[in-house]
Amino acid sequence: MNIGLTGGIATGKSTVSRMLVKRGAVLIDADVIAREVMEPGHPVLLAVQKRFGAAVIHKDGTLNRKKLGEIVFSDPEERKALNEITHPAIRAEMRTRMADFEEAQPGCLVVVDIPLLYESGLDTMFDQVMVVYVPREIQLSRLMERDGLTLEQAEARIRAQMDIEWKKERADILIDNSLGLDKTESQIEDFWRNKGLL
Repeated sequence: MNIGLTGGIATGKSTVSRMLVKRGAVLIDADVIAREVMEPGHPVLLAVQKRFGAAVIHKDGTLNRKKLGEIVFSDPEERKALNEITHPAIRAEMRTRMADFEEAQPGCLVVVDIPLLYESGLDTMFDQVMVVYVPREIQLSRLMERDGLTLEQAEARIRAQMDIEWKKERADILIDNSLGLDKTESQIEDFWRNKGLL
């Protein structure tokens, strides 16, 4: 069985993924894959260099994330061009890893952590989608505390994603992470038991 794991910024996806892995799930992290495809020598990084120029590559061959960010976050067309290079490779790698885990460990739970799962239209890739939820005001205060942001900065980051209430309504499995770690742990335990994964 596979599930897509998502939520919003500062809702606690990492906490929930650790709880699932502790119980025996295998984790595929889309953010990790996104970093791997930007390693020196990877065809995706070479395509990014070809499209955006040598300025986005440091002398040692690594990606100049700051320079690339300046380009893509100031121009929606440039961001779209970057996504068209990176997203197919990331999705293909996710599918490969999912298939490999399902073949090597039949019956295990494969969890794929994708922060922008709904935004990317990837919900159909999974048997079910688990959404890690906290109300917006808690999300806001956690984000400000975690990243040292002002209220305005935190609100801008939250607005850049789909509304957490929208995701909550579409979840196959909802984990409310606003009630304390013990309550989150018991929700994961209930999920694990109900799926016959014990």
